[in-house]
Amino acid sequence: MDTSEARNRKVTAVEKFDLEVPETAHQISSDSWFQVSFVLTTGINSAYVLGYSGTVMVPLGWIGGVIGLLLATGISLYANSLVAKLHEFGGKRHIRYRDLAGFIYGKKMYRVTWGLQYVNLFMINCGFIILAGSALKAVYVLFRDDSLMKLPHFIAIAGVVCALFAIGIPHLSALGIWLGVSTVLSIVYIVVAIVLSAKDGVNKPERDYTIQGSSINKLFTITGAAANLVFAFNTGMLPEIQATVKQPVVKNMMKALYFQFTVGVLPMYAVTFIGYWAYGSSTSTYLLNSVSGPVWVKALANICAFLQSVISLHIFASPTYEYMDTKYGVKGSPLALKNLLFRTVARGSYLAVSTLLSALLPFLGDFMSLTGAISTFPLTFILANHMYLVAMNDKLSLVQKLWHWLNVCVFGLMSLAAAIAAVRLISVDSKNFHVFADV
Repeated sequence: MDTSEARNRKVTAVEKFDLEVPETAHQISSDSWFQVSFVLTTGINSAYVLGYSGTVMVPLGWIGGVIGLLLATGISLYANSLVAKLHEFGGKRHIRYRDLAGFIYGKKMYRVTWGLQYVNLFMINCGFIILAGSALKAVYVLFRDDSLMKLPHFIAIAGVVCALFAIGIPHLSALGIWLGVSTVLSIVYIVVAIVLSAKDGVNKPERDYTIQGSSINKLFTITGAAANLVFAFNTGMLPEIQATVKQPVVKNMMKALYFQFTVGVLPMYAVTFIGYWAYGSSTSTYLLNSVSGPVWVKALANICAFLQSVISLHIFASPTYEYMDTKYGVKGSPLALKNLLFRTVARGSYLAVSTLLSALLPFLGDFMSLTGAISTFPLTFILANHMYLVAMNDKLSLVQKLWHWLNVCVFGLMSLAAAIAAVRLISVDSKNFHVFADV
């Protein structure tokens, strides 16, 4: 099947529940596994990595943080592999997460999965806008200390830049060279964060690694950190990414996943552990706010973090863009005036709402916890295990079935506990800070 045929292929109605899945306006089966692995690695080493020292290691400490990250890596690879292996289940290409869930469960679950995924990606994108705004603010305060511009202003600027980028890049496969640019940007801010943190750590031999707070506060922060762990490794849009990979799609996607969870996680590990080693329990939720060093170096790292956040947001917003483009029949050249105007209105509106919410409640760590709890846990762990259990029921032994049910139950309880903890964190922060806070 050539690229043109793959792009225009119609995913037919699923007779089981009489639901027609519309053909996609975006490209499918056009990318190598290596390009897809960079899409995945871009997500895992986005500017979010600058927050894990403060949002994962500080609440969990050395033992909990290291063991938690290693466990989350292995469990996430396993769960994503289950979803990847179901991509051609039943003799059909399931190019969207909701398509796969709908084929296995029925029409109702199609809608539930789409709702969960939309919430997941929307909140991830709000986090990217907060990150981008925080990076711009960090550059500003390096050169001016007048407090004339505050975080909400920079979040608004970040939203505009994200919208311009979204209008210019029509679909996920069109990122092309931007994935290479994203990798370079990630290397810059990760290397700067590691080097400056290591320097500060050597010059500051005394630091406190104890988990701060009362017993009840520790319980909630540790639970919230567990949600941050799963947030760190999972996209919640694996079928959409897998849709872009060339045949054989399962084999190539597994190659991409192995790359992501081996080579791809190393930079994230390094910056997370070294950042916590350097500053201990005082580590900021945005590591570049903790480091000391030449102003120009810190400014460069923050600018790179800003630009990389713009690219990463586009990846996580692509399922929403694909839905809008397909629903409203976008066809022809991406540069056609009609298509440009459509992307300007549709994507601009989506990002305007995202930017407004980001500026309203700019609590990055809380966003990560809540996203992990209410959407990443269900999509990546609960749904993945149960879908595989239902789809492969006749081929699984009793032990394998019990194993998948155990995963469903354990991650269900963790999701509930993490959601309660995240809501509490947001409630506390909302009392401590007013809306449109300059945090």
